[in-house]
Amino acid sequence: MRKILPILALLIILFAHTSRSQSTNTTLSWDYNSLIQRYEILSGTFTPGFHSSYQAYTKKGIATFMDSLRKSDVNLSEQDLFNLAYFENDNWEWGKAPDNKSTKPFLKHFYKNKSDFWHYSTEDFDVHINPVFYFGAGTESEDGVTPWINTRGIELRGMIDRKVGFYSFLTENQATFPFYVREYISNRSVVPHEGFRKSFKDNGVDFFTARGYISFQISKHINAQFGHDRFSIGNGYRSLILSDFAPPYLFLKFNTQIWKIQYTNLFTQMRADAFGKLGGSHSGNDFPVKYFVLHHFSINIGKNLNIGVFESINYGREDSTGNNNFDINYLNPIIFYRAIEQQNGSKDNVALGMDFRWNIARKFSFYGQLVLDEFKLNEFKARNGWWANKYAFQLGGKYINVLNIANLDLLIEYNHARPYIYSHRSIYTLNGHYLQEIAHPSGANFSEWISEIRYQPFRRFTFSLRTFINNYGEDEDADANWGKDIFKDNGTREQEYGNTTGQGVATRLAFIDFTTTYHFRQNVFLDLKYVYRNLESEMDTFDRNTGYLSLSFRWNIPQRLHEF
Repeated sequence: MRKILPILALLIILFAHTSRSQSTNTTLSWDYNSLIQRYEILSGTFTPGFHSSYQAYTKKGIATFMDSLRKSDVNLSEQDLFNLAYFENDNWEWGKAPDNKSTKPFLKHFYKNKSDFWHYSTEDFDVHINPVFYFGAGTESEDGVTPWINTRGIELRGMIDRKVGFYSFLTENQATFPFYVREYISNRSVVPHEGFRKSFKDNGVDFFTARGYISFQISKHINAQFGHDRFSIGNGYRSLILSDFAPPYLFLKFNTQIWKIQYTNLFTQMRADAFGKLGGSHSGNDFPVKYFVLHHFSINIGKNLNIGVFESINYGREDSTGNNNFDINYLNPIIFYRAIEQQNGSKDNVALGMDFRWNIARKFSFYGQLVLDEFKLNEFKARNGWWANKYAFQLGGKYINVLNIANLDLLIEYNHARPYIYSHRSIYTLNGHYLQEIAHPSGANFSEWISEIRYQPFRRFTFSLRTFINNYGEDEDADANWGKDIFKDNGTREQEYGNTTGQGVATRLAFIDFTTTYHFRQNVFLDLKYVYRNLESEMDTFDRNTGYLSLSFRWNIPQRLHEF
């Protein structure tokens, strides 16, 4: 039963003989995606078939969007035209990309196109290969260790017979992170955003990053993907539904786009524990398995309003031998999971909610999310702080070309999560994967303000200033449970009533990130970054104060961010 997702994916490939050409995805990156959303606001209308709330975006979708932008009446600055050419070159096989041909290819065979180190294309086979490098070093104030990172790898994508697409991203990494990240690694035994790791020298870690999938078009409107990767839902900096914070996982995804509608089904296999940290049993040599399934319905209403609704479920079916089976009832792509759960008599963890985005006057965008984990209206109206009224919400806004200053953009966002949301009675039903949160990295029991000022005064230079103010309630010791740690059994909660957001040990995290990025050439970047992180708590033992300055070189890889 655990093999149901690979078997189903194989059957779809075998029977999808009428497939049309299709596209792989872009890499998840805030810098990349925020520019895409900027141009959606600037265009004043949604591009047919392109829904920006579900990420990662397809390369074909971005190319179509850029083609429509060139044909529109949008007033683009010199910097915007530079960005537009960048997106066209990055997705050139799906669009026009008039500026993509290199005038002087390297050694006649490399960089014939600006975006590809090497590519080969015929009617039957198409392949693109790019190197991946990330070298950086810096200094921090908290201790005498020098943070640095060394990443080498390869990115490969292509198509076979214009029907089946493939993508792979592989890197080998060694790093010594700032003190607060090393503390996270020590507490959880995992690297943020990554899976297995080994110790490297005195303070470093060695880890391998692997993402890959196949993609195929079942019909004109239905695409399927199968492999290892991660996704994110929402229009803000954070996501309270599904984020890309946790490491990649096995997935099978169906994406249906027709008219103004996008409907996405995501079936995944995740890890309920790692290294026995949560007491999970092993099946053979594997870490314990859990499953997370989600469907998300998105519709564009008019030219500038998008509304989405979702339902997800975390569950596991561990038997006496430690085996955990996928429940084929949840393969139904339409029925409400809550109905299945109740009919099966199970105690799976269902969540539902919505998201929205409203673009106004080609300058503003308002967005938000609402997540309901458990909820009783009578208890909510009583305002008695019942523990199981578990919800989270997000409200945010974006303002582009602030005060008519070209390419000066502003974001303000508020996130709020009640105590005990995302947690459950079992490691198989909580909202986590490989000891990391699959929604907000702060877990629960917090309120957070985020602001970002992004300014691109010249074509190749971008300055960004992000601030995070996060107030939350911490547990005073390992035996306490005030609702922040989603990996604790919520049956060990401190009280039934009187629960408020931020209860427990009052803690305040102030995080500031100032980054100057120089876009040297296509997908080659230099980042000069300064991070200030201040953690203050009612218990002095939690206090931390860090200043971190670094310089990084990136080639075909987004920034590695540790904003927690």
